[in-house]
Amino acid sequence: MDLKFSIIVPVYNRPQEIDELLESLTKQDFQDDFEVLIIEDGSENSSEEVVKKYTSKLNLNYFYKDNSGAGASRNYGMERASGNYFIILDSDVIVPPQYLSEVKKALEYNYTDAFGGPDAAHPSFTALQKAINYSMTSVLTTGGIRGKKKAVGKFQPRSFNLGLSQIAFSKTKGFDNLKVGEDIDLTFRLWENGFETQLINKAFVYHKRRSTIKQFFKQTFAFGTARPILNKKYPETTKLTYWFPSLFIIGIDFAIIAAFFWYWQLLTFYGIYFTCIFLDSLLQNKNLKVALLSVVTTITQFYGYGLGFLESRFLKK
Repeated sequence: MDLKFSIIVPVYNRPQEIDELLESLTKQDFQDDFEVLIIEDGSENSSEEVVKKYTSKLNLNYFYKDNSGAGASRNYGMERASGNYFIILDSDVIVPPQYLSEVKKALEYNYTDAFGGPDAAHPSFTALQKAINYSMTSVLTTGGIRGKKKAVGKFQPRSFNLGLSQIAFSKTKGFDNLKVGEDIDLTFRLWENGFETQLINKAFVYHKRRSTIKQFFKQTFAFGTARPILNKKYPETTKLTYWFPSLFIIGIDFAIIAAFFWYWQLLTFYGIYFTCIFLDSLLQNKNLKVALLSVVTTITQFYGYGLGFLESRFLKK
C-alpha cells in the first residue's frame, strides 16, 4: 500500500505549542511528501500568524472553525485531508526527526488501520513535566497501558499520538462527541468493525502534558469521569482494574485514620509503594527532584482519577 500521510492537529489557544510542533516537523528525516492540517478550534488566541511562518517549509493548511472540542476538530481535519493515512497529534507534542520514518517502516512491515505511539519527556522539559510523564507512563502506576513495551492485552491508542487509515475513518466516522475518553471510544468501535490496532513503540513523541499540579489533577479527574461512561456504553470492556485508583485512595485515607490509633501496618505498605516509585523514577530520570515530584504526581494522579471515577459512577446520572 502506498502510504500518504496527513497530520491532523487541533489547537485551542496554544500558538506557542504549535510553533514548537511545526518546527519539529520541519526536521523530519522522512523522504516522502506529507501534509499538515492545523485546525483552530475557535481560539481567541489564534495560531494563524505562527502557522504562516512555516508555509514555505511544510505542505501546510490552516483552518479556523467554531469551538466544538478536540474530537470534532480532528474529524473536521480528516474530512479535508488528502492523504490515505491520518496521524493525529496533540498541539503540546514535539516530534523527533525519525517519527514519520518509523511509522512508515512499521506499517509496511505490519499494516494495521490504526496505531498508537508512546510519549516521552524531552530533556528540555521542566522537572514537574518529567514527573508527570513518569506517572502517566510507568508500569508501576498505569501498568504501561499508555505505550510501554510491557503493556498487556490489545493496545488502545491515545489521541495525542494516533494513526488512522482513511478507510477506518470512513467506516467509524471518527471520534464521537465525548469530551474525554473519545480516543478509547474510537478504539472500541474500530475493534467492533474488525480493524486491528498496534503499538509502534519507536514512533514516540515528546509530550508536555500539564504544567501545574492543579492542571494535572483536573486532567486526571476528567479521565476518571470518562471511564464509567465508557463502561456503560461498552459493558463487555469493563474490568475490575478500573476500580484500582479509587480503592487505592480510599485505602490511603483509611490508613491515615488508622495510624492515629497506632495501627501503622497499612500506612507502611503505602510507604513502601511510594518508595518504589521514588527509586524507579530516580533510576529512569537520574534526577532527585524529578524522583521526589514523581511521588507527588503519582498521588495526584490516583486522587484525580479515583475521585473522578467515583463521582461519575455514583453521583452522575
